[in-house]
Amino acid sequence: MESESQTIVAKAAGLLMASTILSRILGYSRDILIAAAYGQTRMTDAYLAAFSIPDFLYSLLVAGVVTAAFVPVFSGYINTDRRDEGWEVASTVYNIAGAAMLCGILTAWVLAPVIVRRWLVPGFEPEYMTLTVTMTRVMLFQAFFMALNGISTGIQNAHQQFLGPAVASVMYNVMIILFGVVLGKRLGIVGFSVGVTAGAATQFFIQVIGLRRIGMRYRPVFSWRHPGVRRIFALMVPVLLSYSLTQAGLFVQQNMTSSLPGGALAAVRWAQRLMQMPISIFAITLVTALYPTLTGQAARGEVDALKSSFTYGLRTIFYITMPCAIGLAVLSQPVVGLLYQRGNFTADDTVLTANTLVFFCLGLFAQGGVLLMNRVFYAMQDTWMPVIIGAGSMLLNIALNYLLIGRMGTGGLALAYSIAGLVSLVFLLVFTRRKIGAYGGKKLMASLAKTLGIALVMGAAVYAASSAVGTWLADSGGKSALAAQAGVGIVVGGLVYFGLSVFLKVEEVDTVKRMIRRMRHAS
Repeated sequence: MESESQTIVAKAAGLLMASTILSRILGYSRDILIAAAYGQTRMTDAYLAAFSIPDFLYSLLVAGVVTAAFVPVFSGYINTDRRDEGWEVASTVYNIAGAAMLCGILTAWVLAPVIVRRWLVPGFEPEYMTLTVTMTRVMLFQAFFMALNGISTGIQNAHQQFLGPAVASVMYNVMIILFGVVLGKRLGIVGFSVGVTAGAATQFFIQVIGLRRIGMRYRPVFSWRHPGVRRIFALMVPVLLSYSLTQAGLFVQQNMTSSLPGGALAAVRWAQRLMQMPISIFAITLVTALYPTLTGQAARGEVDALKSSFTYGLRTIFYITMPCAIGLAVLSQPVVGLLYQRGNFTADDTVLTANTLVFFCLGLFAQGGVLLMNRVFYAMQDTWMPVIIGAGSMLLNIALNYLLIGRMGTGGLALAYSIAGLVSLVFLLVFTRRKIGAYGGKKLMASLAKTLGIALVMGAAVYAASSAVGTWLADSGGKSALAAQAGVGIVVGGLVYFGLSVFLKVEEVDTVKRMIRRMRHAS
């Protein structure tokens, strides 16, 4: 990819990274408040399980459609100076998605008790099943606003506008915390679920400002016969199938986890969120910034540029996420203890969550790679291949869940997730080569091997430094000791990793520097 395009992507990624870090800090603050107030118990299990049906509706009706179908088609109109047609398509998608979401919410409201008791968490005690149903119904309204948010973000990203959606995502967590704290005394943990819906609504109203700035021309139309809309429908069929299968896999995992002791579901979710932190901060921001470039290159038939763009992105994702995975696994105990161990969150809860986190970290870099490779196919308006590979990965994940949960508990669920992600990435890379030809696979693997070697050396240094600090402060205990272990480990790891990278002349260092400079400017 040309250096100018790399600079644009790095600038956008830096801006997104800054906002994502702030949003993640607020998100973890929200989780810390919940963990301290309610512990890692069936009550927190119920709160986390209540997201399942609203998330399913959003994923089924909007999430994949925006990424895989709407953005490539809409970008095609924007990049070929057919803006009026693009706005007609966008308006139609808004209207159809909103109507479909309202129908889905009404249906889910009625069926929530049956879904929760029979399929979602059959292992819960009756009182917690009832609590899950209550919070599910409250959060269902979130799905409507998240649908509008998803489309709005796609429109702004297609215009290379990233600030509005970034600010909106920050306010989402602010509202959850505010409502949870204010309503907590009267409604308990249900107050946080009210905040989820309020946060999604606030997020959308902020996005409206950005849409007006880029000249959004909304119309109350249902032009379902428009060629662009029909193209979106054609592209979304396999995506809907893919997301349905993915959600089915998550339902199966949650179903199985509900049979474990109370708090197991929360341990899996919180460990997974910690694992996803580097993916959200680095991988998703880079993929989001790169995706408009990929769709534009694909629309113009620039195959060589497309190859250069995605391999550049993949090398950068590996370079950033691999040390994060190894460092997070090594520092799992002090990190989880430092973040969550307070109030009703006990030392035993820390051990369970940390052990689960280690197994999630094994597939961290692969999950980042899968995000990008799926976007490569979507940019070429090929939505079937990610579906087929994703379906196979989901089936493998379910099979491994059944195989490992009895022996390893929550760690088995995390390991199954990691293995399935690695297999999915391998197949995506293989079929990408079949579709567009050679893309420098040897260079990519050489970069991956070099990155892994440096990251392993870094991991050994982090372990030695953290262990030394832990031994030195063994008698003091408390948060200060955990903070020292984590802090020293991170500093030593960063110095070793970037020092070796510069010494070995790793190309991706320059990209990271540009992203950091842009992040500083954004802040």
